[in-house]
Amino acid sequence: MRILSIQSSVAHGHVGNSAAVFPLQRIGHEVLPVFTVHFSNHTGYGAWRGPVLAAEDVHQVILGIEERGALAGVDLVLSGYLGHPDIVAVVLDAVERVKKANPAASYACDPVMGNPLSGCFVDPAIPPLIRDRLVAHADVVTPNQFELGLLTGVDGVLEGARAARALGPSTVLVTSVEDPAKPEETGMVAVTGDGAWSVRTPRLPRKTGGSGDVTAALFSAHLLSTGDPGEALARTASSVFDLLSATHEADSPELLLVESQEYYAHPRRQFAVRQLP
Repeated sequence: MRILSIQSSVAHGHVGNSAAVFPLQRIGHEVLPVFTVHFSNHTGYGAWRGPVLAAEDVHQVILGIEERGALAGVDLVLSGYLGHPDIVAVVLDAVERVKKANPAASYACDPVMGNPLSGCFVDPAIPPLIRDRLVAHADVVTPNQFELGLLTGVDGVLEGARAARALGPSTVLVTSVEDPAKPEETGMVAVTGDGAWSVRTPRLPRKTGGSGDVTAALFSAHLLSTGDPGEALARTASSVFDLLSATHEADSPELLLVESQEYYAHPRRQFAVRQLP
């Protein structure tokens, strides 16, 4: 599978493309990474250096890929952290070009906007553009529970996921799903027109930046390759838990992305997925 991944890049640590590309490659996919920003480190540090790339510069990279004939072989477009509102139009143009060349291609939108601890950490103009333009054209959308609320304004994970599906995508994956009755766990829920699936994993003490980017990438790729939301959810949850466990055990502030590479293809622990009524 060939994947066009349009999102951020950092020199230190692993978020955006710096988190998504290697796991996808490790499970056998060819990735064409296109950067929206190129920062020294992720913004969670509170200080960083480097440019937000101009929308036209991002567009030119995609045009160059097209001129090499490489867009015709793309099976999946993945978008994540945008950096600037103008890049929304660039992503939509890329999706249109890919689907014109390959009508069977899929578009997965990871609507990176924020989390409960940080709140919304992107330009205020970006969330409505993601909701009204990107999600409307997506086949898959992968918000965390906080972002799901921003997209839909609906309380409840299943209700929110179904409201998100009504915006356009056929599949919604909700990550970082909390259950007040089980504070020792965290989970994910996938919802399609055929049903809903849930997986729960032990909660680890530290939330490490980039885990959502890895999750969105692996789930979108597994879903396209298997056609089975439950299987894609199980594979993703198992691999990401192993990655986060290794990171926690090493007391690392950044994902141990390279050291954990075996877990993307062969997780140590398999988590069971439950189909919801």
